[in-house]
Amino acid sequence: MTKRDAWVAALVRPLDAAGLVAFRVLFGLLVAGGATRFLVNGWVERFYVEPTHFFKYWGFEWVRPWPAPWMQLHVTLVVVLGLCVAAGFCYRLSAIALFVAFTYLELIDVTGYLNHYYLLSLLALLLACMPLHQSASIDAWLRPRMRSATLPAWCYYLLRFQVAIVYFYAGLAKLSSDWLLHAQPLGIWLAARTDTPIVGTLFSHVEVAILMSWLAFLYDTTVWAWLLWPKSRPFAYLAVLGFHALTGLLFNIGMFPVIMIVATTVFFSPSWPRRFKRWRAEATKEDTRGWRELAVGSRCGLILMAGYALVQLLVPLRHYAYPGDVSWNEQGMRWSWKVMVREKNGAVTFWVTLPDGRRQVVTPRRYLNQQQEREMSGQPDLILQLAHDIARDFASRGDGDVEVRAEAWVSLNGRPAALLIDPNVDLARVADGLGAATWVMPEPPGAPVRSSALALNER
Repeated sequence: MTKRDAWVAALVRPLDAAGLVAFRVLFGLLVAGGATRFLVNGWVERFYVEPTHFFKYWGFEWVRPWPAPWMQLHVTLVVVLGLCVAAGFCYRLSAIALFVAFTYLELIDVTGYLNHYYLLSLLALLLACMPLHQSASIDAWLRPRMRSATLPAWCYYLLRFQVAIVYFYAGLAKLSSDWLLHAQPLGIWLAARTDTPIVGTLFSHVEVAILMSWLAFLYDTTVWAWLLWPKSRPFAYLAVLGFHALTGLLFNIGMFPVIMIVATTVFFSPSWPRRFKRWRAEATKEDTRGWRELAVGSRCGLILMAGYALVQLLVPLRHYAYPGDVSWNEQGMRWSWKVMVREKNGAVTFWVTLPDGRRQVVTPRRYLNQQQEREMSGQPDLILQLAHDIARDFASRGDGDVEVRAEAWVSLNGRPAALLIDPNVDLARVADGLGAATWVMPEPPGAPVRSSALALNER
Protein backbone atom coordinates (compact mmCIF):
# COMPACT_ATOMS: atom_id res chain seq x y z
CA MET A 1 0.00 0.00 0.00
CA THR A 2 1.47 3.35 -1.04
CA LYS A 3 1.43 6.38 1.22
CA ARG A 4 -1.22 7.98 -0.95
CA ASP A 5 -3.39 4.88 -0.70
CA ALA A 6 -2.96 4.92 3.06
CA TRP A 7 -4.19 8.53 3.19
CA VAL A 8 -7.18 7.68 1.02
CA ALA A 9 -7.97 4.67 3.16
CA ALA A 10 -7.92 6.80 6.32
CA LEU A 11 -10.23 9.39 4.77
CA VAL A 12 -12.84 6.96 3.45
CA ARG A 13 -12.92 4.50 6.33
CA PRO A 14 -16.42 4.18 7.81
CA LEU A 15 -17.24 5.90 11.10
CA ASP A 16 -20.45 5.92 13.10
CA ALA A 17 -22.89 8.36 11.49
CA ALA A 18 -24.64 9.24 14.76
CA GLY A 19 -22.46 12.25 15.59
CA LEU A 20 -23.00 14.05 12.30
CA VAL A 21 -26.66 13.08 12.18
CA ALA A 22 -27.03 14.93 15.49
CA PHE A 23 -25.11 17.86 14.04
CA ARG A 24 -27.39 17.89 10.99
CA VAL A 25 -30.44 18.14 13.24
CA LEU A 26 -28.93 20.84 15.46
CA PHE A 27 -27.68 22.85 12.49
CA GLY A 28 -31.03 22.77 10.69
CA LEU A 29 -32.92 23.80 13.83
CA LEU A 30 -30.40 26.56 14.48
CA VAL A 31 -30.82 28.06 11.01
CA ALA A 32 -34.60 27.78 11.22
CA GLY A 33 -34.60 29.44 14.64
CA GLY A 34 -32.35 32.28 13.48
CA ALA A 35 -34.50 32.99 10.44
CA THR A 36 -37.62 32.90 12.62
CA ARG A 37 -36.05 35.62 14.81
CA PHE A 38 -35.75 37.81 11.71
CA LEU A 39 -39.43 37.35 10.94
CA VAL A 40 -40.69 37.84 14.50
CA ASN A 41 -38.54 40.90 15.28
CA GLY A 42 -39.35 42.71 12.06
CA TRP A 43 -35.75 42.57 10.87
CA VAL A 44 -36.73 41.61 7.31
CA GLU A 45 -38.28 45.06 6.84
CA ARG A 46 -35.49 46.82 8.74
CA PHE A 47 -32.58 45.31 6.80
CA TYR A 48 -34.02 44.39 3.40
CA VAL A 49 -37.12 46.52 2.73
CA GLU A 50 -36.77 49.93 4.40
CA PRO A 51 -33.23 50.88 3.23
CA THR A 52 -33.10 52.80 -0.04
CA HIS A 53 -29.42 52.03 -0.65
CA PHE A 54 -27.48 48.77 -0.43
CA PHE A 55 -23.72 48.27 -0.40
CA LYS A 56 -22.59 45.59 -2.83
CA TYR A 57 -19.81 43.02 -2.65
CA TRP A 58 -17.22 43.34 -5.37
CA GLY A 59 -18.32 41.01 -8.17
CA PHE A 60 -21.85 40.65 -6.78
CA GLU A 61 -23.27 44.04 -7.71
CA TRP A 62 -26.13 42.25 -9.48
CA VAL A 63 -27.65 40.98 -6.23
CA ARG A 64 -30.82 42.89 -5.34
CA PRO A 65 -33.47 42.38 -2.65
CA TRP A 66 -36.89 41.13 -3.62
CA PRO A 67 -39.96 43.37 -3.19
CA ALA A 68 -41.32 43.41 0.38
CA PRO A 69 -43.74 40.42 0.27
CA TRP A 70 -41.17 38.25 -1.50
CA MET A 71 -38.45 39.04 1.03
CA GLN A 72 -40.78 37.79 3.77
CA LEU A 73 -41.42 34.67 1.73
CA HIS A 74 -37.70 34.19 1.11
CA VAL A 75 -36.83 34.26 4.82
CA THR A 76 -39.79 31.95 5.50
CA LEU A 77 -38.31 29.59 2.92
CA VAL A 78 -35.02 29.60 4.86
CA VAL A 79 -36.98 28.50 7.94
CA VAL A 80 -38.60 25.65 5.99
CA LEU A 81 -35.31 24.57 4.42
CA GLY A 82 -33.62 24.53 7.82
CA LEU A 83 -36.36 22.23 9.13
CA CYS A 84 -36.04 20.01 6.05
CA VAL A 85 -32.30 19.65 6.62
CA ALA A 86 -32.88 18.84 10.28
CA ALA A 87 -35.46 16.18 9.39
CA GLY A 88 -33.45 14.84 6.46
CA PHE A 89 -36.31 15.43 4.02
CA CYS A 90 -35.27 15.88 0.36
CA TYR A 91 -31.94 16.43 2.04
CA ARG A 92 -29.62 17.09 -0.90
CA LEU A 93 -31.98 19.54 -2.56
CA SER A 94 -32.84 21.19 0.76
CA ALA A 95 -29.19 21.66 1.77
CA ILE A 96 -28.21 23.12 -1.60
CA ALA A 97 -31.25 25.42 -1.61
CA LEU A 98 -30.47 26.48 1.98
CA PHE A 99 -26.92 27.41 1.02
CA VAL A 100 -28.13 29.47 -1.95
CA ALA A 101 -31.02 31.13 -0.10
CA PHE A 102 -29.02 32.01 3.00
CA THR A 103 -25.99 33.24 1.05
CA TYR A 104 -28.27 35.42 -1.07
CA LEU A 105 -29.41 37.20 2.10
CA GLU A 106 -25.79 37.86 3.04
CA LEU A 107 -24.94 39.28 -0.38
CA ILE A 108 -27.70 41.90 -0.38
CA ASP A 109 -25.82 44.42 1.78
CA VAL A 110 -22.19 44.45 2.89
CA THR A 111 -23.07 46.32 6.08
CA GLY A 112 -24.89 43.17 7.23
CA TYR A 113 -21.73 41.04 7.06
CA LEU A 114 -21.09 38.94 10.16
CA ASN A 115 -18.50 36.21 10.60
CA HIS A 116 -21.05 33.74 11.90
CA TYR A 117 -23.34 34.26 8.90
CA TYR A 118 -20.39 33.45 6.67
CA LEU A 119 -19.74 30.34 8.77
CA LEU A 120 -23.35 29.21 8.41
CA SER A 121 -23.08 29.50 4.63
CA LEU A 122 -19.90 27.42 4.60
CA LEU A 123 -21.41 24.77 6.85
CA ALA A 124 -24.53 24.59 4.67
CA LEU A 125 -22.30 24.09 1.63
CA LEU A 126 -20.34 21.31 3.34
CA LEU A 127 -23.49 19.57 4.55
CA ALA A 128 -24.85 19.62 0.99
CA CYS A 129 -21.80 17.57 -0.05
CA MET A 130 -22.19 14.96 2.70
CA PRO A 131 -24.65 12.02 2.84
CA LEU A 132 -25.97 12.94 6.30
CA HIS A 133 -29.49 11.81 5.35
CA GLN A 134 -28.68 8.09 5.27
CA SER A 135 -29.55 7.63 8.93
CA ALA A 136 -32.37 8.90 11.19
CA SER A 137 -34.03 10.87 8.39
CA ILE A 138 -37.28 10.99 6.48
CA ASP A 139 -35.35 10.17 3.30
CA ALA A 140 -33.97 6.98 4.86
CA TRP A 141 -37.44 6.05 6.12
CA LEU A 142 -38.95 6.52 2.66
CA ARG A 143 -36.08 4.71 0.91
CA PRO A 144 -34.80 1.93 3.19
CA ARG A 145 -32.20 0.79 0.66
CA MET A 146 -30.20 4.00 1.17
CA ARG A 147 -29.86 3.51 4.93
CA SER A 148 -26.36 3.40 6.33
CA ALA A 149 -25.15 3.50 9.91
CA THR A 150 -21.76 4.90 8.88
CA LEU A 151 -20.22 7.85 7.10
CA PRO A 152 -16.77 8.20 5.53
CA ALA A 153 -14.26 9.69 7.94
CA TRP A 154 -13.59 12.70 5.72
CA CYS A 155 -17.00 14.11 6.65
CA TYR A 156 -15.89 14.42 10.28
CA TYR A 157 -12.41 15.61 9.37
CA LEU A 158 -13.59 18.36 7.02
CA LEU A 159 -16.14 19.79 9.46
CA ARG A 160 -13.58 19.71 12.26
CA PHE A 161 -11.10 21.45 10.01
CA GLN A 162 -13.62 24.19 9.20
CA VAL A 163 -14.42 24.90 12.84
CA ALA A 164 -10.74 24.76 13.80
CA ILE A 165 -9.96 27.33 11.08
CA VAL A 166 -12.46 29.75 12.63
CA TYR A 167 -10.93 29.46 16.07
CA PHE A 168 -7.29 29.47 14.96
CA TYR A 169 -7.53 32.56 12.78
CA ALA A 170 -9.67 34.35 15.36
CA GLY A 171 -6.81 33.76 17.80
CA LEU A 172 -4.13 34.73 15.28
CA ALA A 173 -5.91 38.04 14.71
CA LYS A 174 -5.54 38.77 18.43
CA LEU A 175 -1.76 38.39 18.23
CA SER A 176 -1.26 42.16 18.33
CA SER A 177 -0.10 44.80 20.77
CA ASP A 178 -3.55 46.39 20.80
CA TRP A 179 -5.14 43.18 22.07
CA LEU A 180 -2.43 41.66 24.26
CA LEU A 181 -0.63 44.71 25.68
CA HIS A 182 -3.31 47.39 25.73
CA ALA A 183 -6.42 45.19 26.10
CA GLN A 184 -8.17 47.01 23.28
CA PRO A 185 -10.83 46.99 22.06
CA LEU A 186 -11.93 44.65 24.85
CA GLY A 187 -11.24 47.36 27.45
CA ILE A 188 -13.64 49.73 25.70
CA TRP A 189 -16.42 47.16 25.68
CA LEU A 190 -15.86 46.08 29.29
CA ALA A 191 -15.85 49.70 30.49
CA ALA A 192 -19.34 50.02 29.03
CA ARG A 193 -20.51 46.99 31.04
CA THR A 194 -19.53 48.04 34.56
CA ASP A 195 -23.24 47.95 35.46
CA THR A 196 -23.34 44.18 34.93
CA PRO A 197 -24.64 42.51 38.11
CA ILE A 198 -22.05 40.87 40.43
CA VAL A 199 -19.02 41.09 38.12
CA GLY A 200 -19.50 44.57 36.66
CA THR A 201 -17.22 46.33 39.14
CA LEU A 202 -14.32 44.14 38.02
CA PHE A 203 -14.51 45.52 34.51
CA SER A 204 -13.17 48.91 35.59
CA HIS A 205 -9.77 47.36 36.39
CA VAL A 206 -7.20 47.33 33.63
CA GLU A 207 -5.74 44.08 34.97
CA VAL A 208 -9.05 42.32 34.36
CA ALA A 209 -9.19 43.55 30.77
CA ILE A 210 -5.62 42.40 30.09
CA LEU A 211 -6.25 39.00 31.72
CA MET A 212 -9.42 38.47 29.69
CA SER A 213 -7.61 39.51 26.49
CA TRP A 214 -4.91 36.90 27.07
CA LEU A 215 -7.42 34.21 28.01
CA ALA A 216 -9.41 34.90 24.84
CA PHE A 217 -6.23 34.73 22.75
CA LEU A 218 -5.19 31.41 24.30
CA TYR A 219 -8.71 30.03 24.05
CA ASP A 220 -9.11 30.80 20.34
CA THR A 221 -5.69 29.54 19.31
CA THR A 222 -5.79 26.25 21.23
CA VAL A 223 -9.34 25.14 22.07
CA TRP A 224 -9.72 23.24 18.78
CA ALA A 225 -6.63 21.16 19.65
CA TRP A 226 -7.96 20.36 23.14
CA LEU A 227 -11.26 19.32 21.54
CA LEU A 228 -9.43 16.88 19.29
CA TRP A 229 -7.77 15.08 22.21
CA PRO A 230 -10.28 12.68 23.83
CA LYS A 231 -8.82 13.06 27.32
CA SER A 232 -9.11 16.86 27.35
CA ARG A 233 -12.29 17.07 25.26
CA PRO A 234 -14.79 17.21 28.19
CA PHE A 235 -12.87 20.05 29.85
CA ALA A 236 -12.40 21.84 26.53
CA TYR A 237 -16.12 21.72 25.83
CA LEU A 238 -16.86 23.10 29.28
CA ALA A 239 -14.54 25.96 28.31
CA VAL A 240 -16.51 26.38 25.09
CA LEU A 241 -19.76 26.61 27.02
CA GLY A 242 -18.34 29.04 29.56
CA PHE A 243 -16.57 31.24 27.03
CA HIS A 244 -19.51 31.64 24.68
CA ALA A 245 -22.01 32.02 27.51
CA LEU A 246 -19.91 34.90 28.88
CA THR A 247 -19.44 36.60 25.51
CA GLY A 248 -23.13 36.22 24.75
CA LEU A 249 -23.99 37.82 28.10
CA LEU A 250 -21.58 40.74 27.81
CA PHE A 251 -21.66 41.59 24.12
CA ASN A 252 -24.37 42.01 21.52
CA ILE A 253 -23.10 39.41 19.04
CA GLY A 254 -26.35 37.73 18.08
CA MET A 255 -26.37 33.97 17.62
CA PHE A 256 -22.61 33.56 17.32
CA PRO A 257 -22.21 31.90 20.77
CA VAL A 258 -24.96 29.37 20.04
CA ILE A 259 -23.56 28.64 16.59
CA MET A 260 -20.11 27.88 17.97
CA ILE A 261 -21.49 25.74 20.80
CA VAL A 262 -23.33 23.65 18.20
CA ALA A 263 -20.45 23.64 15.71
CA THR A 264 -17.92 22.28 18.21
CA THR A 265 -19.98 19.11 18.65
CA VAL A 266 -18.31 17.84 15.46
CA PHE A 267 -15.21 17.20 17.59
CA PHE A 268 -17.07 14.70 19.78
CA SER A 269 -16.74 10.95 19.35
CA PRO A 270 -18.80 9.86 16.29
CA SER A 271 -20.97 7.71 18.59
CA TRP A 272 -21.67 10.36 21.24
CA PRO A 273 -25.47 10.64 20.65
CA ARG A 274 -25.93 6.95 21.45
CA ARG A 275 -25.23 7.75 25.09
CA PHE A 276 -28.57 9.57 25.24
CA LYS A 277 -30.74 7.60 22.84
CA ARG A 278 -29.76 4.35 21.21
CA TRP A 279 -30.89 3.41 17.77
CA ARG A 280 -30.19 0.28 15.79
CA ALA A 281 -26.85 0.44 14.00
CA GLU A 282 -27.44 -1.84 11.06
CA ALA A 283 -24.57 -3.03 8.93
CA THR A 284 -25.14 -2.21 5.30
CA LYS A 285 -23.44 -2.99 2.07
CA GLU A 286 -21.77 0.39 2.22
CA ASP A 287 -20.50 -0.37 5.74
CA THR A 288 -18.57 -3.40 4.63
CA ARG A 289 -17.05 -2.33 1.34
CA GLY A 290 -13.27 -2.32 1.13
CA TRP A 291 -11.44 0.98 1.10
CA ARG A 292 -10.09 0.32 -2.40
CA GLU A 293 -13.61 0.18 -3.85
CA LEU A 294 -14.50 3.41 -2.05
CA ALA A 295 -11.29 5.12 -3.10
CA VAL A 296 -11.96 4.64 -6.82
CA GLY A 297 -15.03 6.86 -6.68
CA SER A 298 -13.73 9.17 -3.99
CA ARG A 299 -10.44 10.47 -5.36
CA CYS A 300 -12.07 13.28 -7.33
CA GLY A 301 -14.00 14.31 -4.23
CA LEU A 302 -10.87 14.16 -2.13
CA ILE A 303 -9.11 16.48 -4.58
CA LEU A 304 -12.00 18.93 -4.28
CA MET A 305 -11.84 18.64 -0.51
CA ALA A 306 -8.12 19.42 -0.54
CA GLY A 307 -8.79 22.45 -2.77
CA TYR A 308 -11.48 23.69 -0.40
CA ALA A 309 -9.15 23.30 2.58
CA LEU A 310 -6.41 25.22 0.77
CA VAL A 311 -8.78 28.11 0.05
CA GLN A 312 -9.84 28.25 3.70
CA LEU A 313 -6.19 28.35 4.75
CA LEU A 314 -5.13 31.06 2.31
CA VAL A 315 -8.07 33.50 2.19
CA PRO A 316 -7.59 34.68 5.82
CA LEU A 317 -3.95 35.43 5.02
CA ARG A 318 -4.58 37.66 2.01
CA HIS A 319 -4.26 40.84 4.08
CA TYR A 320 -0.49 40.25 4.14
CA ALA A 321 -0.49 41.12 0.43
CA TYR A 322 -1.47 44.71 1.29
CA PRO A 323 0.58 47.34 3.10
CA GLY A 324 -0.63 48.70 6.40
CA ASP A 325 -2.82 47.49 9.24
CA VAL A 326 -5.81 45.46 8.10
CA SER A 327 -7.86 46.79 11.02
CA TRP A 328 -7.40 50.28 9.55
CA ASN A 329 -7.57 49.80 5.78
CA GLU A 330 -9.92 46.76 5.97
CA GLN A 331 -8.22 45.08 3.00
CA GLY A 332 -8.51 41.41 3.82
CA MET A 333 -10.76 41.88 6.86
CA ARG A 334 -13.85 40.03 5.66
CA TRP A 335 -13.94 36.22 5.41
CA SER A 336 -10.83 36.04 7.58
CA TRP A 337 -12.28 35.27 11.03
CA LYS A 338 -10.93 38.47 12.58
CA VAL A 339 -13.52 38.30 15.33
CA MET A 340 -13.92 41.23 17.74
CA VAL A 341 -10.45 42.70 17.22
CA ARG A 342 -11.27 46.28 16.30
CA GLU A 343 -13.58 49.06 17.41
CA LYS A 344 -13.95 51.89 14.94
CA ASN A 345 -16.00 55.03 15.35
CA GLY A 346 -16.11 57.59 12.62
CA ALA A 347 -17.85 60.49 10.95
CA VAL A 348 -17.84 60.97 7.18
CA THR A 349 -18.75 64.04 5.16
CA PHE A 350 -18.72 64.09 1.36
CA TRP A 351 -17.80 67.20 -0.64
CA VAL A 352 -19.22 67.37 -4.15
CA THR A 353 -17.65 69.75 -6.66
CA LEU A 354 -19.93 70.63 -9.58
CA PRO A 355 -18.58 71.29 -13.10
CA ASP A 356 -18.99 75.05 -12.56
CA GLY A 357 -16.80 74.94 -9.45
CA ARG A 358 -19.54 75.18 -6.85
CA ARG A 359 -19.19 72.85 -3.84
CA GLN A 360 -21.91 71.09 -1.90
CA VAL A 361 -21.81 69.16 1.36
CA VAL A 362 -23.49 65.76 1.29
CA THR A 363 -24.10 63.75 4.45
CA PRO A 364 -24.36 59.95 4.32
CA ARG A 365 -27.74 60.06 6.06
CA ARG A 366 -29.17 61.37 2.80
CA TYR A 367 -28.74 57.83 1.43
CA LEU A 368 -28.26 55.50 4.41
CA ASN A 369 -30.00 54.47 7.59
CA GLN A 370 -28.26 54.72 10.96
CA GLN A 371 -26.92 51.16 10.98
CA GLN A 372 -25.53 51.44 7.45
CA GLU A 373 -23.89 54.77 8.18
CA ARG A 374 -22.20 53.38 11.30
CA GLU A 375 -20.77 50.43 9.39
CA MET A 376 -19.75 52.48 6.36
CA SER A 377 -17.90 55.16 8.34
CA GLY A 378 -14.95 52.89 9.20
CA GLN A 379 -14.67 50.86 5.97
CA PRO A 380 -12.84 52.54 3.08
CA ASP A 381 -14.33 50.39 0.31
CA LEU A 382 -17.85 51.30 1.43
CA ILE A 383 -16.95 54.99 1.56
CA LEU A 384 -15.66 54.65 -2.01
CA GLN A 385 -18.82 52.85 -3.09
CA LEU A 386 -21.06 55.55 -1.64
CA ALA A 387 -18.94 58.23 -3.33
CA HIS A 388 -19.61 56.53 -6.69
CA ASP A 389 -23.32 56.36 -5.92
CA ILE A 390 -23.36 60.07 -5.01
CA ALA A 391 -21.67 60.91 -8.31
CA ARG A 392 -24.26 58.86 -10.22
CA ASP A 393 -27.08 60.49 -8.28
CA PHE A 394 -25.88 63.99 -9.17
CA ALA A 395 -25.42 62.97 -12.81
CA SER A 396 -28.95 61.56 -12.96
CA ARG A 397 -30.28 64.95 -11.78
CA GLY A 398 -28.53 66.77 -14.60
CA ASP A 399 -25.56 68.11 -12.65
CA GLY A 400 -23.05 66.51 -14.99
CA ASP A 401 -19.69 64.96 -14.18
CA VAL A 402 -18.99 65.88 -10.55
CA GLU A 403 -16.03 65.30 -8.25
CA VAL A 404 -16.59 63.60 -4.90
CA ARG A 405 -14.17 63.81 -1.99
CA ALA A 406 -14.57 62.45 1.52
CA GLU A 407 -13.55 63.83 4.88
CA ALA A 408 -13.57 60.76 7.12
CA TRP A 409 -12.38 61.03 10.71
CA VAL A 410 -12.09 57.62 12.35
CA SER A 411 -10.94 56.38 15.76
CA LEU A 412 -9.40 52.89 15.92
CA ASN A 413 -9.50 51.04 19.25
CA GLY A 414 -9.78 54.23 21.26
CA ARG A 415 -7.05 56.21 19.48
CA PRO A 416 -7.65 59.88 18.70
CA ALA A 417 -9.60 60.29 15.47
CA ALA A 418 -7.50 60.46 12.30
CA LEU A 419 -8.20 60.89 8.60
CA LEU A 420 -9.05 57.57 7.00
CA ILE A 421 -9.39 58.75 3.38
CA ASP A 422 -7.13 61.14 1.51
CA PRO A 423 -9.37 64.23 1.28
CA ASN A 424 -7.58 65.41 -1.89
CA VAL A 425 -8.55 62.32 -3.93
CA ASP A 426 -11.57 62.48 -6.20
CA LEU A 427 -13.21 59.18 -5.24
CA ALA A 428 -15.55 59.34 -8.23
CA ARG A 429 -12.47 58.59 -10.39
CA VAL A 430 -11.15 55.74 -8.22
CA ALA A 431 -12.04 52.24 -9.35
CA ASP A 432 -12.69 49.56 -6.75
CA GLY A 433 -10.77 46.32 -7.11
CA LEU A 434 -8.28 43.91 -5.60
CA GLY A 435 -5.29 46.25 -5.69
CA ALA A 436 -3.86 48.17 -2.75
CA ALA A 437 -6.01 51.17 -1.80
CA THR A 438 -3.47 53.97 -2.13
CA TRP A 439 -6.17 56.54 -1.42
CA VAL A 440 -6.47 55.28 2.18
CA MET A 441 -4.36 57.24 4.65
CA PRO A 442 -1.73 55.39 6.76
CA GLU A 443 -2.94 54.09 10.09
CA PRO A 444 -2.43 56.46 13.04
CA PRO A 445 0.80 55.84 14.97
CA GLY A 446 1.07 55.11 18.66
CA ALA A 447 -0.76 52.98 21.17
CA PRO A 448 -4.51 53.16 21.71
CA VAL A 449 -5.84 55.28 24.53
CA ARG A 450 -7.40 53.17 27.24
CA SER A 451 -11.05 53.66 27.99
CA SER A 452 -12.01 56.26 30.58
CA ALA A 453 -13.07 53.73 33.20
CA LEU A 454 -9.74 51.92 32.98
CA ALA A 455 -7.71 55.12 32.89
CA LEU A 456 -9.42 56.50 35.97
CA ASN A 457 -8.74 53.28 37.84
CA GLU A 458 -5.01 53.46 36.97
CA ARG A 459 -4.77 56.94 38.47
